[in-house]
Amino acid sequence: MKAFSTIALTAVLLTPTLAEAKTVSGVELADNLTIAEQSLALNGAGVRSKFFMDLYVGSLYVATPATDLTAVLAQPTAVVRLNITSGMITSDKMVDAINEGFDSATDGNTTSIDKNIEQFMGLFTEEVSKGDQFTFVTHKGAGVTSFKNGVEQATIEGEAFRQALLKIWLGDDPAQKSLRKNMLAQ
Repeated sequence: MKAFSTIALTAVLLTPTLAEAKTVSGVELADNLTIAEQSLALNGAGVRSKFFMDLYVGSLYVATPATDLTAVLAQPTAVVRLNITSGMITSDKMVDAINEGFDSATDGNTTSIDKNIEQFMGLFTEEVSKGDQFTFVTHKGAGVTSFKNGVEQATIEGEAFRQALLKIWLGDDPAQKSLRKNMLAQ
């Protein structure tokens, strides 16, 4: 637990390198992030859209390139980053979408992680605005540390929660199939 806390605290030192940045839907994405002295490379990124509107850019950072969920889950650390590109996303809409994502990721059986999900949803009580950035640093066997605009929000413990969160974007029934494909560089 103490090691996880140390990783979570040093994760605040998310150091982007924009020298060779990639731009997706007007959002500049760093090629690399450094978390707890571990370099993670941009695996892929894409746009989450609904009704012909771009909502956010989702990106995946991992130490070793991954083309499927199993390869991402095997990594000690993986990062999902969401850059909000639409003013149409509100706190309530974000909560609804993530709840729906957890439902899909667990085949409708969230019972074992309900308390984790409730804690996670508490992170979205502040208004969500265009330009906000959410970074979810996942640690295999430990859980997820969440950042909003570079500021640490909380750490939600649990491997089952970590896997369900990653499945929202990378699982068999993702938020959007084209986004999963782009994040996994397929």
